[in-house]
Amino acid sequence: MTRTAPREQPTAVDHGLRGDLVAVGCAALLVGLAAVVGAWLLQQGVPLHVDAPPLGAQWLPHVGRGTVLAVLLAVLVVLRGPELAARLPWRPLLAISAVTAVSWTVCLAMIDGWQRGVADRLTTDTEYLHDVPRVTGIGTTLRTFAERIPGLRPESWTTHVAGHPPGALMVFVGLDRIGLPGGAPAALLCVLVGSTAAIAVAVTLRALGADATARAALPFGVLLPGAIWIGVSADGLFAGVLAWGVALLALGTARPRLDATALAASAAGGLLLGATLFLSYGLVLAGLLPVVVVVAARRVAPLLVAGAGVAAVVAAFAAAGFWWLDGYRQVTIRYYQPGEYGLVRPYGYWVWADLACLAVVLGPAGVAGLRRVFTPGQSPPRAMLLLCTAAVLAVLVADLSGMSKAEV
Repeated sequence: MTRTAPREQPTAVDHGLRGDLVAVGCAALLVGLAAVVGAWLLQQGVPLHVDAPPLGAQWLPHVGRGTVLAVLLAVLVVLRGPELAARLPWRPLLAISAVTAVSWTVCLAMIDGWQRGVADRLTTDTEYLHDVPRVTGIGTTLRTFAERIPGLRPESWTTHVAGHPPGALMVFVGLDRIGLPGGAPAALLCVLVGSTAAIAVAVTLRALGADATARAALPFGVLLPGAIWIGVSADGLFAGVLAWGVALLALGTARPRLDATALAASAAGGLLLGATLFLSYGLVLAGLLPVVVVVAARRVAPLLVAGAGVAAVVAAFAAAGFWWLDGYRQVTIRYYQPGEYGLVRPYGYWVWADLACLAVVLGPAGVAGLRRVFTPGQSPPRAMLLLCTAAVLAVLVADLSGMSKAEV
């Protein structure tokens, strides 16, 4: 007899407003300290390579086309979101949440206008679209990709292309080849996939038995402050692919036996998780997430199926001429070459200022939620605790590695 994930049991929830306020206050102090220290370092001539530390942004308060709609949408979600999330049937709830999340992200991006906020975001000389015309053949590109990662040479890839495996570039090359060239289609793809990451998280939690938690989390996920970076950044695309890979694996583990549906979900999840390895090197650390999904569900067979999917993706890239470890070794060389960010950004600042960036991405509700998950006596669902622990560990390892300065 197979064992499925235990269903979430009703528990007395300690709303702990005081604890939440303390956690949010500490996060705000961390962000403020990172801003003050960062500004001082800039005045001293230290090359942080950001204009508004700890964020890669500019201090430019303004309103735009998306401002009013963003505010109205946020108010509606705050006022009605929790109620609707608690009572709507699951599938309609997911559909409404997905539309709302995409709308929220688009509204935030449109504050800067269509061109500056959306269409031009991925077209600068450091972004992926800059190198799309340089790809004359997929096979040749993959075979020579790693040797073009180090900088200071005419054939070197631009910053973002060099800093990621070739799968990221191939996504935008694929759009170009099917007749969707330019910044607008690329931006919309990132927004559509990235905005649904919150929905994928809810699917994962529910599949692991935490239905009430999944419903309670959806309104907060829909209004994730990190949507500012999803719209528009390729990182949003990467996050969405990862989240759905984990969600599909969770759906596979939720089946009472490894039938055709469980097999298909687990295999599809494995293929997406394999794809994430070739979108961002750092996402190898997210390998903790599928492991804890299986631990939470207490089933191993779906993980083996997903593992086969991951192996298939790795084998396909290797057969085409790109070996992941070769690319990573070249990235470490590029990262610390003269003039590159890794060499000049001070580790002593970013090793803690990165956590301030994370606090901004999560927002007050996210910080308070993490406080509740890790506070003794709160008794969060086991799946929630395991997933949050895996995510925190991945962030900390990436931060301590020194390979993600000014990034989370």
